[in-house]
Amino acid sequence: MNLETYTKEFSYNLRLAYPIILGMLGHTIVGIVDNIMVGKLGPTELAAVSLGNSFVFIAMSLGIGFSTAITPLAAQADGRRSVAEGRSAFHHGLYLCTILGVVLFTVIFLSKPIISFMGQPENVVDLAKPYLDIVAFSLIPLIIFQGYKQFADGMSETKISMWATILGNVVNVFLNYLFIYGIWIFPELGIVGAAIGTIVSRFVMLGYMHFQMKNMVKFHPFFEGFSIKKIKKEVNLKIINLGAPSAMQMFFEVGLFTAAVWLSGRLGITNQAANQIALSLASFTFMFAMGLSVAATIRVGNQKGLGDYKQLRVVAISIFLVAILLETLFALIFILFHKQLPALFIDMDNVNDLAANTEVVAIAAQLLIVAAVFQISDGIQVVFLGALRGLQDVKLPMYITFIAYWVVGFPTSVYLGIYTTLGAAGIWIGLLAGLTTAAIFLYIRFNKLTKRLIIENSAPQPRADEFVI
Repeated sequence: MNLETYTKEFSYNLRLAYPIILGMLGHTIVGIVDNIMVGKLGPTELAAVSLGNSFVFIAMSLGIGFSTAITPLAAQADGRRSVAEGRSAFHHGLYLCTILGVVLFTVIFLSKPIISFMGQPENVVDLAKPYLDIVAFSLIPLIIFQGYKQFADGMSETKISMWATILGNVVNVFLNYLFIYGIWIFPELGIVGAAIGTIVSRFVMLGYMHFQMKNMVKFHPFFEGFSIKKIKKEVNLKIINLGAPSAMQMFFEVGLFTAAVWLSGRLGITNQAANQIALSLASFTFMFAMGLSVAATIRVGNQKGLGDYKQLRVVAISIFLVAILLETLFALIFILFHKQLPALFIDMDNVNDLAANTEVVAIAAQLLIVAAVFQISDGIQVVFLGALRGLQDVKLPMYITFIAYWVVGFPTSVYLGIYTTLGAAGIWIGLLAGLTTAAIFLYIRFNKLTKRLIIENSAPQPRADEFVI
């Protein structure tokens, strides 16, 4: 096939993906806003937010990863025009996401004492504990929100969650401003104020998502007939069999980046603060690839429902090419502005912390150079993960990600970061090694699987104008 076969899919891919991207950016922007506003308080406060969020991000990765099982089931049902299949995926998915949100909050809350035994600076730990309590509870509305979002995404209605996260961010910024700095009649709560903004914004997002979907005609059939008595064990198991490996895939990657936070903390407050800045920026650009990954899940799921594996492969590769172009652009931005971007997170006019803040910016600038390189690997691996998820192929990719991140990436981070003079940059080179390994083997898996499916399924390919997703 020539290049035009893939590029003609770009327009539709971007129309489908941009609301998902904006929605996912909303989650990241909540963290970035917290980091920028807290960063003005000082490097110790920023390190405390980083430490607290490292626990929440692990739990969040499991919840969000699990919820992604709903998307391919909804997309397949949409491709088949089966309301019954879609309703089943929606009801059982929400049921499981609600339970999982409560479980994750409980685990994080009970795990809080572990912070004191992680070799982190004592003043950072003292600040992180109350922040963690509040943000951990926000996992409950967030994971339930994901249940709604993943179903709507699977039905190709991707704009609802976009508007929900935009609204959530407006609420978060407003409340942060009031509670972090103590504006007007509100108390000055520092990083606890940032946690309050986060939890309220996530409840607002959930409420908006439910209200909009409930009142949209397209979703009326899917809200009908919900009852705990109708929840079936076999459907729950089907979602769990898809969701658990997907959750572990995301857990392995987020766990590696969380380990980078902890390793940086062992190097000192400035290294941990710099790591948080670079991680915030890299997470922001990663959301573009993550949005394209969800688009790949939706479109691949649709084509799987239609049984058209040739077009499925075309769709997936076209999304992969878009991801490569975008991540290359972000890599260039990181290289060109690696010194200027970290300064946005730090108050360089603060004379008392000037030396520490200068060091934070210098370390973060080094990390962004490494991040520029792994942008491309990160984009490749997440898009092919999304495509494989659309095929409901999740178990082997789970093993691939474990090996890439924890057999290759983590040991490299430990050795280069702790036992060489590279420091934080060495930790991030380990991240690069893990992401690149994952990208290579996930591509190999997708390539082999789709070629085999094309051979095994001889259904004729429909014309593009015969079916509109």
